[in-house]
Amino acid sequence: MAKRGKKYQQAVALVNPEVEYTLEEACDLVKKTSNVNFDASVDIDIRLGVDPRHADQMVRGTVSLPHGTGKDVRVLALVNEAKQDEAREAGADHVGLDDYIEKIEEGWSDIDVIIATPDVMGKLGKLGRFLGPRGLMPNPKSGTVTMDVAEAVKTVKAGQIDFRVDKAGILHTSIGKVSFSASDLKENTEAFFRTVMSLRPASAKGLYVKSVFMSSTMGPSIPLSRTAVTSL
Repeated sequence: MAKRGKKYQQAVALVNPEVEYTLEEACDLVKKTSNVNFDASVDIDIRLGVDPRHADQMVRGTVSLPHGTGKDVRVLALVNEAKQDEAREAGADHVGLDDYIEKIEEGWSDIDVIIATPDVMGKLGKLGRFLGPRGLMPNPKSGTVTMDVAEAVKTVKAGQIDFRVDKAGILHTSIGKVSFSASDLKENTEAFFRTVMSLRPASAKGLYVKSVFMSSTMGPSIPLSRTAVTSL
């Protein structure tokens, strides 16, 4: 096993793995344990008591973080010509249709979110094998398939995130940057937690939230009390 660096060891020493921290404590601690020379992301991992192999236990949703993500989200609008000016004016970084479909098929992937109108989805079907594994395929449930292209672009740019439970039953998302204040991180996290709780499948039995961890990029994991999620 590779030996961890001195800075990482110092950061680990600040976290007691036997303690489940409150959300307030975790938001303070995640800033103190960031040991990289860039504005690291702050990530949340929630292990849910669901079986994603069953469609009625798939947990997926979107949430608009009150303080944004701290990231410049690169948006591609795949729309017909009639909607292209609307997308550009709303702030989409890339706008087009057939030309960008061809670029994606050739391997281009310099984007974070794709927004499309319902009338072009037939053309996007062949991109599933490129976009699906990266979570980029537009979906009505995430608000990325819509006729209101301008609103969708503005919402994504303002800090809306899309999340989906993986095959192991874990939700992973970024809720800000370590440069955010602890109170802003707390409010972003609470907004995410509230949405997760509202999406509990009726068919899920037993504990819905099994464990929760917060961490910064390349930083140690900080265990949170489950009540940080379930009490909201």
